[in-house]
Amino acid sequence: MATATPRESKRITYSSEIRALKLVPFNPEQMSIIKGALLGDGCLHAGWPGTSVNYVFSKTHSLKQREYVEWTCKKLQPFVIKEPYLYAPVQSLKMRTISHSALTALRKIFYPSGKKSLPKDIQSIISDPLAVAVRFMDDGNAFNSENATHGYHLNTQSFSKEDNERIKSVFKRIYDIDCSVQKNNGKYRIFVRVASMEKFAGMIYPHIIPSMMYKLGSIGDSLRTRRDWIPAQAG
Repeated sequence: MATATPRESKRITYSSEIRALKLVPFNPEQMSIIKGALLGDGCLHAGWPGTSVNYVFSKTHSLKQREYVEWTCKKLQPFVIKEPYLYAPVQSLKMRTISHSALTALRKIFYPSGKKSLPKDIQSIISDPLAVAVRFMDDGNAFNSENATHGYHLNTQSFSKEDNERIKSVFKRIYDIDCSVQKNNGKYRIFVRVASMEKFAGMIYPHIIPSMMYKLGSIGDSLRTRRDWIPAQAG
């Protein structure tokens, strides 16, 4: 006699433990990490298209950024119940959470028309240094020349020129950090000017994990020698 195939065969099953997790709120640190990532490489999508009521958070990074992916997974516990897995098409690591009503609420903020866009409350997100640090670790880099750092890029090309101008204004208003909006391959991104790069690095470095310190360039090297600097933990 044939046996019935479980409803979620080869999927995360809807056990009582997972149903209970869906009632547990994300803590403020976890929400900061998710919001920062959603300004970069993170995304929100249906857990199982056509059947899921709520959304999951996921992100994909190169294999060389394994430590960062694992840090994200640990920080988002207990909502990540599977180890990061190899996404073969691009040879990258992918992680995801369970679906959750809090993520569905964020979906309405970051995808109001179905496509990711800059949230209206971008000021509240940028006012959180952890969220900015995650955004930088996701897809930021130092502009280096002649063995020195001369500013930072935030690769915000997924947003319009007008949205980048809003980001620029918010950094100035909150932190007095001077940025410019640079054109890059027909799109636009944020550049933290050299006059503000130390202020920017100083604001985010307590949250940068060791494997991502290279992104701060020579400024990161000087910060590591400071006795009062306590780096973020990878675990």
